Amino acid sequence: MKILHRCALPVACATALCAADAPAPKPASAKICTTCHTTAPDNLRGHFDNFAPKSNSFQLKIDERMEVLRFDKATVKVITPEPAADVEAAFKGIAKGHEVRVQFTEKDGVKTATVVAVKPPVKLAANETITLDEVQKLVAMGPEKGKYFLFDSRPAPRFMEGAIPTAVNLPFPAFDKQVDKLPADKNALVVFYCSGKTCNMSPGSLAKARQLGYTHAKVFIEGMPAWAKKQPGVLSPASLKAAYVDTQTPMVVLDARSAAEAAKGFLKGSVAADPNQLADLLKTFPAAKLKPPVVVVDETGGETAKGVAMALVKAGYAGVNVLSGGFKAWQAAALPVETGALAAKATFVPRPRPGSISPADFTRIAEASIASRPALILDVRNADETKNGVIKGALLIPEPQLLARLSEIPRDRPVICHCSTGIRAELAYHLLKEKGYDVRFLPTEITIIDTGEFTID
Repeated sequence: MKILHRCALPVACATALCAADAPAPKPASAKICTTCHTTAPDNLRGHFDNFAPKSNSFQLKIDERMEVLRFDKATVKVITPEPAADVEAAFKGIAKGHEVRVQFTEKDGVKTATVVAVKPPVKLAANETITLDEVQKLVAMGPEKGKYFLFDSRPAPRFMEGAIPTAVNLPFPAFDKQVDKLPADKNALVVFYCSGKTCNMSPGSLAKARQLGYTHAKVFIEGMPAWAKKQPGVLSPASLKAAYVDTQTPMVVLDARSAAEAAKGFLKGSVAADPNQLADLLKTFPAAKLKPPVVVVDETGGETAKGVAMALVKAGYAGVNVLSGGFKAWQAAALPVETGALAAKATFVPRPRPGSISPADFTRIAEASIASRPALILDVRNADETKNGVIKGALLIPEPQLLARLSEIPRDRPVICHCSTGIRAELAYHLLKEKGYDVRFLPTEITIIDTGEFTID
């Protein structure tokens, strides 16, 4: 019998094994930021999310995860394109989703931001840019008459969500591999655009095009956000399927065809959108503040669909697109078709934020007797906010104190966090989830009176 003896591993081997067993480090930068930037140690790059002034903290979204960061109002430096009256005003002035770089220190697992640098607008010379009005005129003429080539420099997933009509996707990250999409004539008008004034992808495309010898290349620097406020976009049947249908992303599909045409088949969930009764449709349409993605369908992607889409844009809806080629193109691509009656009213329920609990489910749990509750209710408001009332049986730990008081939070049952608005509750959710808790949060406003009774907005 062969006996195996225990032996000490060489230091190098032991180190290698430990490294192999260690969890992979979390990315310090959102993928889209790595296209143009590197991230220094003790820095994070991502998209600004929620700001919680009552707990001196904010969330930074890095792709699919959230980082919770603290700050000291007396020492944090917030660098914004425009000066602000004070630190709180500077934070409040950062738009949700805006790219920021955060420099931080870390102690006892708590990251404290020392610098928050908001990405400034890209600067280009006047002769390197083209205005929204100019782009609209070109698109109205079309590439052949307007003698232009329009390229969307955003990654393919963003292009598939909707693009400027006549645009071809030439993602900046893949520019060198797809240069064959550029015109042979290097004196032709070539226009690049991307995600707006702070996005570097279209300026980067411009620089590459000039290196290749293109003499009449320009950037529509306001990009897709500016276009979407003034005009509908377009997407193909394949893009609609990939970006919305396959991902089950909530959206509104408006069918602008006649009842006779729609009776032969339509896209799943389509709503009847008679061009002559748009005023009635808009009366019950989902609120613009919900930002519902809207796709308008007619038989061929023609003037009827464009008219309905334009009416929605004028009513304040962004993210409105026309299906290129219309229902015929959808059929030609052998994509699913429904029959029956079109819906009469448009409804839209945004996809819940990860980890959130519905008001109805929260109410059911909170109104149960303390002994029979299936979850612990964790109130993360500050002490001065709980004086007017607390849900009976709730555990009170202000959100900034969570990491220091984890021992008070049981691990053998689910936890549901709430604050007064949902913002700090979400911060608490991410902190506890990171520590392995089974946790959810109430994402909306709640008012609690001295009897423990509550109302949810």
